[in-house]
Amino acid sequence: MKYGISILSVVPGREEASDKAEMVTQLLFGDHYKIIDERVNWVKIRVAFDKYECWIDRKQAFEVNKEIYEEVETSREWNSCTDLVNIIQNAKNNELQPIAMGSVLPFFEDNLITIGSENFAFEGTAVHSKEALSRSKILENALLYINSPYLWGGKSPFGIDCSGLTQMVYKIAGKKLPRDAYQQAEIGTTLSFVEEAEDGDLAFFDNEEGSIIHVGILMNENEIIHASGKVRIDKIDHQGIFNVDTNTYSHKLRLIKQII
Repeated sequence: MKYGISILSVVPGREEASDKAEMVTQLLFGDHYKIIDERVNWVKIRVAFDKYECWIDRKQAFEVNKEIYEEVETSREWNSCTDLVNIIQNAKNNELQPIAMGSVLPFFEDNLITIGSENFAFEGTAVHSKEALSRSKILENALLYINSPYLWGGKSPFGIDCSGLTQMVYKIAGKKLPRDAYQQAEIGTTLSFVEEAEDGDLAFFDNEEGSIIHVGILMNENEIIHASGKVRIDKIDHQGIFNVDTNTYSHKLRLIKQII
């Protein structure tokens, strides 16, 4: 078994081993993974955080030994960048690169990130996952993504999908969620009415076949922040999401889950 940690800002994870294949998720800086299959130019990985599987370009993979991987994995704690965008500097060559909010900072100490043989200086703002999880922190994180464009498979402020938004917001607040909306709908406690929900609870929406296709974060009793075209705030009631721009219902409510 081989192992890796992302040292690039954003790496597309694809359904198949091809640049033309659908992007199903992204790796941000610091995400660690197992390599479970290989092709000439591609590696198939299983992301440790959510067990999601995808293909990444071999040139964008950075391998680490088993000991480094297991040290990150067994700690079950992580530091996350909380700046919308920040800059890290490679200690070897002084090259700069951006990292996005929600990026993980492995082996972070004295403003230095250490990943195998690579060291990066980071002087931005970070939060540790063991800090108290709160509803106010979840909303604070979510609002930072406002106006981020919708991108299928995206997980960064420069492009994010609905379940990527909820996963990243909770990740920064110290709580793991699965990657896809239908997976997220399987955890937590089901609430009967919108009126029972509190800030930070998740609302899920289905299509005509009954499949969960959308998720958002509830706030202020009758509002929801979600990624639809862009990350936006709309009204919500027992029917679903009421788009304040078009004055129509855009998503049909299926259920509400309390996660914390």
